[in-house]
Amino acid sequence: MKLELRTDSSEETRNLGARLAKILAKGDVLALSGELGAGKTEMVKGIAAGLECDAETSVTSPTYVLIREYPGRLWLYHFDLYRLKTVAEIEGIGYEEYFDGDGVSAVEWADKFPSIFPKRTLWIKLKVTGDESRNIEFSADAPGLWQKRLETISG
Repeated sequence: MKLELRTDSSEETRNLGARLAKILAKGDVLALSGELGAGKTEMVKGIAAGLECDAETSVTSPTYVLIREYPGRLWLYHFDLYRLKTVAEIEGIGYEEYFDGDGVSAVEWADKFPSIFPKRTLWIKLKVTGDESRNIEFSADAPGLWQKRLETISG
């Protein structure tokens, strides 16, 4: 299952993230990939807004702390694997408990360690196509879980 969408600004990428958040449920895992500056953190900012996370909390990439937690309609667990070199490093923070927890896990640089992700993961690949434009590809190994839900955000 694949869905490709295009955004033409950071604001549109955040808005897409907010629309995505409306279809998310407890235990959903989002694996984001793309080069530096592709908009992964902008997407997560939109997801946080859509999950009604505290508006006073500024969503920033957790590059140096590895994970940030944001309360909202559902908890948002925001990971950044950029600096990690081995799976053992992420095992040290107990990622599985988050993936199976009461919130939504959004993982930047997920393509570094694809083996850690459950089959139910929604993969989100952001590709720079211009100064502000991005192609955003959604794919999943469990299409039955995602296909109908994703149809609601493509409009």
